[in-house]
Amino acid sequence: MLRFVAAIPRIAVTALIVLAIVNLLIGVIFRYFVGALTYYLDLDPIPFTWVEEVGEMSLAWLTLIGAAIGVRQRSHFTLHVFAHHLPRGIQVWTSRFNYILIIGVGSLAAWYGYKLCLLNRTFATPGLQINLAWLYASAVIGGTLIAMYALSMIFAPSPEDNLL
Repeated sequence: MLRFVAAIPRIAVTALIVLAIVNLLIGVIFRYFVGALTYYLDLDPIPFTWVEEVGEMSLAWLTLIGAAIGVRQRSHFTLHVFAHHLPRGIQVWTSRFNYILIIGVGSLAAWYGYKLCLLNRTFATPGLQINLAWLYASAVIGGTLIAMYALSMIFAPSPEDNLL
């Protein structure tokens, strides 16, 4: 059960990638083929403003949850210029300090995302009439996941520990 709960962010990101790709394909078809066809046949144009809204929401959720997954899997870019020359103990504490900074950034994103949710909870998107707070909830969930994953990485052994 715990493995399934841990896999939920990866499942969500996978579903969001599929949604974004299908949404982009639908947008291209509507813009270039259906739009041209309705113009040629002198029909009323088909509104497809919802395509942009779905794309924006899926991209926001995909980015923030994906960033959290990157923290957990240690897949974000790191620049090893100076720290690898330091003693092992200092390297460990430098890594922990970096994760503390990441916790701060994730917490700030979650806090300001929450404030934006409260501020925009009365507004809706023009096409689909989705509450705008859903867009900013991505910062709350993503920031919280970033902070939680960074906190777990402070206490997790690094891959280099297996080499010692």
